[in-house]
Amino acid sequence: MTESVRDQVSPEEWALRVDLAACYRLVALNGWDDLVFTHISARVPGGQGHFLLNPFGMTFEELTASSLVKIDADCRKILPSPYEVIPAGFVIHSAIHAARSDAHCVLHTHTLAGVAVSALEAGLLPISQQATIVLPSLGYHDYEGLALTDDEKPRLVADLGAGSYLILRNHGLLTVGSSVANAFLAMYLLQRACEIQIRAAAAGALREVDAGINSRPGVNASAAMRGQDGMLAWPALLRRLDRIDPSYRT
Repeated sequence: MTESVRDQVSPEEWALRVDLAACYRLVALNGWDDLVFTHISARVPGGQGHFLLNPFGMTFEELTASSLVKIDADCRKILPSPYEVIPAGFVIHSAIHAARSDAHCVLHTHTLAGVAVSALEAGLLPISQQATIVLPSLGYHDYEGLALTDDEKPRLVADLGAGSYLILRNHGLLTVGSSVANAFLAMYLLQRACEIQIRAAAAGALREVDAGINSRPGVNASAAMRGQDGMLAWPALLRRLDRIDPSYRT
Protein backbone atom coordinates (compact mmCIF):
# COMPACT_ATOMS: atom_id res chain seq x y z
CA MET A 1 0.00 0.00 0.00
CA THR A 2 1.38 3.41 -1.00
CA GLU A 3 2.18 5.65 1.94
CA SER A 4 0.20 8.90 1.94
CA VAL A 5 1.93 12.25 1.73
CA ARG A 6 0.56 13.15 5.14
CA ASP A 7 2.29 10.11 6.64
CA GLN A 8 5.63 11.16 5.12
CA VAL A 9 5.79 14.71 6.46
CA SER A 10 5.83 16.41 9.85
CA PRO A 11 2.63 17.81 11.40
CA GLU A 12 4.08 21.30 10.82
CA GLU A 13 4.62 20.65 7.13
CA TRP A 14 1.16 19.18 6.74
CA ALA A 15 -0.40 22.27 8.37
CA LEU A 16 1.57 24.43 5.92
CA ARG A 17 0.41 22.28 3.01
CA VAL A 18 -3.21 22.79 4.04
CA ASP A 19 -2.73 26.56 4.30
CA LEU A 20 -0.93 26.77 0.96
CA ALA A 21 -3.54 24.64 -0.81
CA ALA A 22 -6.19 26.91 0.71
CA CYS A 23 -4.32 29.94 -0.62
CA TYR A 24 -4.36 28.51 -4.14
CA ARG A 25 -8.08 27.82 -3.86
CA LEU A 26 -8.74 31.35 -2.56
CA VAL A 27 -6.76 32.90 -5.41
CA ALA A 28 -8.91 30.92 -7.84
CA LEU A 29 -12.10 31.79 -5.97
CA ASN A 30 -11.27 35.49 -6.27
CA GLY A 31 -10.49 35.18 -9.99
CA TRP A 32 -6.80 36.05 -9.58
CA ASP A 33 -5.46 32.92 -11.28
CA ASP A 34 -4.12 32.78 -14.84
CA LEU A 35 -4.83 29.23 -16.02
CA VAL A 36 -1.69 27.40 -14.80
CA PHE A 37 0.85 30.17 -15.28
CA THR A 38 1.61 31.64 -11.86
CA HIS A 39 2.85 30.22 -8.59
CA ILE A 40 2.63 30.51 -4.82
CA SER A 41 5.54 29.06 -2.86
CA ALA A 42 6.11 28.43 0.83
CA ARG A 43 9.18 27.55 2.88
CA VAL A 44 8.88 24.22 4.70
CA PRO A 45 9.49 24.54 8.47
CA GLY A 46 12.65 22.95 9.79
CA GLY A 47 15.48 24.84 8.15
CA GLN A 48 16.37 22.24 5.49
CA GLY A 49 15.95 24.73 2.65
CA HIS A 50 12.89 22.99 1.21
CA PHE A 51 9.84 24.58 -0.37
CA LEU A 52 6.34 23.71 -1.55
CA LEU A 53 5.19 24.60 -5.06
CA ASN A 54 2.22 23.80 -7.27
CA PRO A 55 2.52 21.06 -9.89
CA PHE A 56 2.84 22.48 -13.38
CA GLY A 57 -0.31 22.03 -15.42
CA MET A 58 -2.74 21.84 -12.48
CA THR A 59 -5.25 24.64 -12.04
CA PHE A 60 -5.42 26.42 -8.70
CA GLU A 61 -8.93 25.18 -8.00
CA GLU A 62 -7.63 21.59 -8.19
CA LEU A 63 -4.80 22.01 -5.68
CA THR A 64 -4.75 19.86 -2.55
CA ALA A 65 -2.35 19.59 0.36
CA SER A 66 -1.02 16.28 -1.01
CA SER A 67 -0.54 17.45 -4.59
CA LEU A 68 1.89 20.24 -3.65
CA VAL A 69 5.43 19.28 -4.64
CA LYS A 70 8.30 19.48 -2.14
CA ILE A 71 11.48 20.83 -3.75
CA ASP A 72 14.88 22.25 -2.86
CA ALA A 73 16.27 25.66 -3.86
CA ASP A 74 17.24 24.25 -7.27
CA CYS A 75 13.71 22.99 -7.90
CA ARG A 76 14.64 19.32 -7.48
CA LYS A 77 11.97 17.09 -5.97
CA ILE A 78 12.67 16.12 -2.36
CA LEU A 79 9.62 13.94 -1.79
CA PRO A 80 8.46 11.45 -4.44
CA SER A 81 5.56 12.89 -6.39
CA PRO A 82 3.69 11.88 -9.54
CA TYR A 83 3.53 15.56 -10.43
CA GLU A 84 6.15 17.66 -12.16
CA VAL A 85 7.41 21.18 -11.56
CA ILE A 86 9.40 23.38 -13.91
CA PRO A 87 12.50 25.28 -12.69
CA ALA A 88 11.52 28.37 -14.69
CA GLY A 89 8.41 28.72 -12.53
CA PHE A 90 10.53 28.93 -9.40
CA VAL A 91 13.11 31.51 -10.56
CA ILE A 92 11.40 34.56 -9.06
CA HIS A 93 10.37 32.71 -5.91
CA SER A 94 13.76 31.11 -5.24
CA ALA A 95 15.48 34.49 -5.52
CA ILE A 96 13.25 36.01 -2.85
CA HIS A 97 13.33 33.00 -0.54
CA ALA A 98 17.14 32.97 -0.71
CA ALA A 99 17.50 36.68 0.02
CA ARG A 100 14.77 37.10 2.63
CA SER A 101 14.70 34.75 5.60
CA ASP A 102 11.35 36.31 6.57
CA ALA A 103 9.79 35.50 3.19
CA HIS A 104 8.10 32.25 4.14
CA CYS A 105 5.46 32.64 1.41
CA VAL A 106 5.78 34.31 -2.00
CA LEU A 107 2.59 34.93 -3.99
CA HIS A 108 2.66 36.01 -7.66
CA THR A 109 -0.32 36.88 -9.90
CA HIS A 110 -1.10 38.10 -13.42
CA THR A 111 -4.47 39.72 -12.74
CA LEU A 112 -6.02 42.13 -15.22
CA ALA A 113 -6.02 45.06 -12.79
CA GLY A 114 -2.54 44.22 -11.55
CA VAL A 115 -1.01 44.03 -15.01
CA ALA A 116 -2.88 47.19 -16.01
CA VAL A 117 -1.42 49.20 -13.13
CA SER A 118 2.00 47.67 -13.75
CA ALA A 119 1.83 49.11 -17.28
CA LEU A 120 1.01 52.64 -16.10
CA GLU A 121 3.95 55.03 -15.98
CA ALA A 122 2.77 56.42 -12.62
CA GLY A 123 2.22 52.98 -11.13
CA LEU A 124 0.00 52.70 -8.07
CA LEU A 125 -1.42 56.02 -6.90
CA PRO A 126 -2.48 57.00 -3.35
CA ILE A 127 -6.17 57.30 -4.15
CA SER A 128 -7.60 54.68 -1.76
CA GLN A 129 -7.18 53.48 1.78
CA GLN A 130 -5.87 50.17 0.42
CA ALA A 131 -3.22 51.95 -1.65
CA THR A 132 -2.01 54.01 1.28
CA ILE A 133 -1.42 50.80 3.26
CA VAL A 134 0.54 49.25 0.39
CA LEU A 135 2.62 52.21 -0.82
CA PRO A 136 5.11 52.51 2.08
CA SER A 137 6.25 48.93 1.44
CA LEU A 138 5.93 48.83 -2.36
CA GLY A 139 8.75 48.35 -4.88
CA TYR A 140 8.87 48.19 -8.68
CA HIS A 141 10.84 45.87 -10.93
CA ASP A 142 11.27 46.66 -14.64
CA TYR A 143 10.28 44.05 -17.18
CA GLU A 144 13.19 42.01 -18.55
CA GLY A 145 11.24 39.41 -20.50
CA LEU A 146 10.17 36.01 -19.24
CA ALA A 147 11.88 35.29 -15.91
CA LEU A 148 13.65 32.11 -16.97
CA THR A 149 17.25 32.53 -15.82
CA ASP A 150 19.19 33.45 -12.69
CA ASP A 151 20.60 36.64 -14.24
CA GLU A 152 17.61 38.71 -13.15
CA LYS A 153 17.59 37.56 -9.54
CA PRO A 154 19.88 40.22 -7.99
CA ARG A 155 17.91 43.06 -9.55
CA LEU A 156 14.59 41.55 -8.53
CA VAL A 157 15.76 41.15 -4.93
CA ALA A 158 17.16 44.70 -4.85
CA ASP A 159 13.90 46.17 -6.15
CA LEU A 160 11.85 44.33 -3.52
CA GLY A 161 14.27 45.29 -0.75
CA ALA A 162 12.72 44.80 2.68
CA GLY A 163 9.20 45.43 1.37
CA SER A 164 6.17 43.19 1.23
CA TYR A 165 4.80 44.31 -2.13
CA LEU A 166 6.34 44.36 -5.62
CA ILE A 167 4.84 45.49 -8.90
CA LEU A 168 6.53 43.69 -11.78
CA ARG A 169 6.32 46.22 -14.61
CA ASN A 170 4.25 45.02 -17.58
CA HIS A 171 3.93 41.66 -15.84
CA GLY A 172 1.95 41.49 -12.60
CA LEU A 173 1.97 41.60 -8.81
CA LEU A 174 3.96 39.90 -6.08
CA THR A 175 3.68 39.81 -2.31
CA VAL A 176 5.73 38.18 0.42
CA GLY A 177 4.72 37.25 3.93
CA SER A 178 5.98 35.62 7.09
CA SER A 179 3.07 33.20 6.67
CA VAL A 180 0.67 32.11 3.94
CA ALA A 181 -2.07 34.17 5.60
CA ASN A 182 0.07 37.33 5.58
CA ALA A 183 1.09 36.92 1.95
CA PHE A 184 -2.56 36.43 0.98
CA LEU A 185 -3.72 39.49 2.90
CA ALA A 186 -0.96 41.54 1.28
CA MET A 187 -2.08 40.41 -2.18
CA TYR A 188 -5.69 41.15 -1.31
CA LEU A 189 -4.79 44.74 -0.41
CA LEU A 190 -2.54 45.25 -3.46
CA GLN A 191 -5.06 43.71 -5.83
CA ARG A 192 -7.90 45.80 -4.37
CA ALA A 193 -5.83 48.97 -4.68
CA CYS A 194 -5.20 48.20 -8.36
CA GLU A 195 -8.86 47.41 -9.05
CA ILE A 196 -9.98 50.65 -7.40
CA GLN A 197 -7.48 52.70 -9.39
CA ILE A 198 -8.47 51.22 -12.74
CA ARG A 199 -12.17 51.76 -12.07
CA ALA A 200 -11.72 55.27 -10.71
CA ALA A 201 -9.50 56.33 -13.63
CA ALA A 202 -12.17 55.16 -16.06
CA ALA A 203 -14.79 57.28 -14.29
CA GLY A 204 -13.05 60.64 -14.08
CA ALA A 205 -10.28 62.73 -12.53
CA LEU A 206 -8.47 61.09 -9.62
CA ARG A 207 -8.24 62.61 -6.14
CA GLU A 208 -5.11 61.62 -4.24
CA VAL A 209 -4.90 61.22 -0.48
CA ASP A 210 -3.09 64.04 1.32
CA ALA A 211 0.63 63.26 1.64
CA GLY A 212 0.53 63.73 5.42
CA ILE A 213 -2.16 61.11 5.79
CA ASN A 214 -0.39 58.82 3.34
CA SER A 215 2.63 58.58 5.64
CA ARG A 216 0.70 57.02 8.56
CA PRO A 217 -1.36 54.07 7.23
CA GLY A 218 1.11 51.30 8.08
CA VAL A 219 0.90 52.03 11.78
CA ASN A 220 -2.85 52.58 11.62
CA ALA A 221 -3.42 49.32 9.71
CA SER A 222 -1.40 47.33 12.24
CA ALA A 223 -3.45 48.77 15.07
CA ALA A 224 -6.72 48.05 13.24
CA MET A 225 -5.68 44.42 12.76
CA ARG A 226 -4.73 44.11 16.45
CA GLY A 227 -1.31 42.79 15.49
CA GLN A 228 -2.80 39.66 13.92
CA ASP A 229 -2.21 40.71 10.30
CA GLY A 230 -3.39 37.97 7.94
CA MET A 231 -4.56 35.71 10.75
CA LEU A 232 -7.36 38.12 11.55
CA ALA A 233 -9.30 36.91 8.49
CA TRP A 234 -7.61 33.58 7.69
CA PRO A 235 -9.78 31.27 9.88
CA ALA A 236 -12.92 32.77 8.36
CA LEU A 237 -11.52 32.29 4.85
CA LEU A 238 -10.83 28.63 5.61
CA ARG A 239 -14.38 28.22 6.89
CA ARG A 240 -15.62 29.69 3.63
CA LEU A 241 -13.57 27.18 1.64
CA ASP A 242 -14.82 24.34 3.84
CA ARG A 243 -18.40 25.29 3.04
CA ILE A 244 -17.66 25.35 -0.70
CA ASP A 245 -15.29 22.39 -1.09
CA PRO A 246 -13.06 21.05 1.72
CA SER A 247 -11.05 18.80 -0.61
CA TYR A 248 -8.08 21.19 -0.47
CA ARG A 249 -7.32 19.60 2.90
CA THR A 250 -6.66 16.16 1.43
